[in-house]
Amino acid sequence: MTIYRAPTADMTFLLNHVLAMDEIAALPGFEDATPDMVDAILTEAARFFGEVVAPTNQLADRQGTQLDGTTVITAPVLDGIYQQMLEAGWMGLAADVDFGGQGMPGVLSIAVDEMSQSANMAFGLCPMLTKGVVTALSIYGSDQQKAFYLPRLISGEWSGTMNLTESQAGSDLAAVRTKATPNGDHYLLSGQKIFITWGDHEYTDNIIHLVLARTPDAPAGVKGISLFLVPKYQFKDDGTRGERNDVYCVGLEHKMGIHASPTCTLAFGDNGGAVGYLIGEENQGLVYMFAMMNEARLAVGLQGVAVSERAYQQAVAFAKDRIQGAIPGKNGVAIIHHPDVRRMLMQMRALTEGARAMAYSSLAHEDRAHKMEDEEQSRYHQRRVDLLTPLVKGWCTEISLEVTSLGIQVHGGMGYVEETGAAQHLRDARILPIYEGTNGIQAMDLVGRKIARDQGLGAMELIKDLHPVLREAGDAGLPVIAESLSASLADLKEAVEVLLASAADENWATPGAMAHNLLMLMGTCVAGAMLAKSAVAASKLQKADSGNPLFNSSKLTTANFFAEHVLPRTASYLAAVKAGSDSVLALDIDAF
Repeated sequence: MTIYRAPTADMTFLLNHVLAMDEIAALPGFEDATPDMVDAILTEAARFFGEVVAPTNQLADRQGTQLDGTTVITAPVLDGIYQQMLEAGWMGLAADVDFGGQGMPGVLSIAVDEMSQSANMAFGLCPMLTKGVVTALSIYGSDQQKAFYLPRLISGEWSGTMNLTESQAGSDLAAVRTKATPNGDHYLLSGQKIFITWGDHEYTDNIIHLVLARTPDAPAGVKGISLFLVPKYQFKDDGTRGERNDVYCVGLEHKMGIHASPTCTLAFGDNGGAVGYLIGEENQGLVYMFAMMNEARLAVGLQGVAVSERAYQQAVAFAKDRIQGAIPGKNGVAIIHHPDVRRMLMQMRALTEGARAMAYSSLAHEDRAHKMEDEEQSRYHQRRVDLLTPLVKGWCTEISLEVTSLGIQVHGGMGYVEETGAAQHLRDARILPIYEGTNGIQAMDLVGRKIARDQGLGAMELIKDLHPVLREAGDAGLPVIAESLSASLADLKEAVEVLLASAADENWATPGAMAHNLLMLMGTCVAGAMLAKSAVAASKLQKADSGNPLFNSSKLTTANFFAEHVLPRTASYLAAVKAGSDSVLALDIDAF
């Protein structure tokens, strides 16, 4: 197992030279995000997550979680870590200052969140879900709910969960059966939810569950779903703890990965009914929950970046240490000298850096969407966030499987045994394309809601906005990057046109059959464009003899590798998009 060191140089470079952190810091409410403050936050976060949290990752995975009756016992190596994180102030970095948050830009917070997830992804899921609860309550909660719950959630004194899934209702939320019966000023909930991440633990004084359920007279389907706040403990107005609510963990999942994260089956109302409080209006629960889900999808995409970074760092360390084979003129060399190992490491590096740049850009657009006073500009940036969300969740998690698998390959046979820790990264990454909406759902969201619904407005805006990078790369003397990106942008434009043209096709299966490949095409193209922008910035710094020369040249080399070895994939994705659904559905079901 290697020591994790946060890639603060790449993070700082992205913020300052690619995503215009100075412009974001000038937006109303972000004035405290000065360069000195940003540097101080990144430096201290790197120390905390690198020195305090990261060393727990492998042992926490081995220790896992256990259920004692209805009490969840978490990995002993994590004891006290959560409290240290709270005391260090990492929970409310981007939260509203009116409720105790620090009010920093989301694009800065995402860098700290990446460190948390790289350090220990299973542990990092706990604060990740709490932030989603904060988002949902901030938008849809009543003034009373905000005043009582938000300060405690933002501080981390209380944690939060999201409760959608039931055994008969996976992604199909229309099949949710959990009931919510009115009872005075509250509701009594009954039913079971499964796969609830950090659904129970002893780290906090309370856990706030956001639960989808149906009231007695609710219409069928998704139109009859409401959202309820169900606390583990009732708390009095003076802040003292009251009775335990009727919600208990009755099972823990035995998972392939993220072993240190308790994934719970929660039973609501087995002893008379779990007290819950309606959020917003009845039958609007799915709309409200999407505020939390969309944030979680971006967070899961970031997990893909984080676990890729951890796997890359470990693979590099092993490749520098493992002596095997020879090269011309020298015997007994470290395997990092072998071209095929270098290819794998460069592929891991390029994919990870491209994913990071795309994920961070989504939060940079979100910061602008929330803070810009010009409504037209705000809507423009929100369209970009909406378009990037399925890409970040889908593409960044798909490449995490590739990167973590390559990490095992670099280790050779030692990667396949658990002692090295390389296998854990792939095991942990495997859930990422599945939860918070499978990547198939992300792809359908992209082609249906984000492209076809507005006749390609957002997608064509994106393509138009990326074209100036071609000229900038050419002017910077980066012809390989410019030519490769130009071809990929042409592939993307054609793929979008093929999708829009398919609307006239009465074959209902066509969009679904092309969706995955279109998502992968667009994600590859956007990541390549972000690396091209990075290369242009690095080239300018290099010519001005500014910054770290080794970093600048490394950024140029990585972008060049992506252009030569990854961007060409868009041509094959386009071919698959154009193939449509015929061969996808050609095989008779009985032949499977």
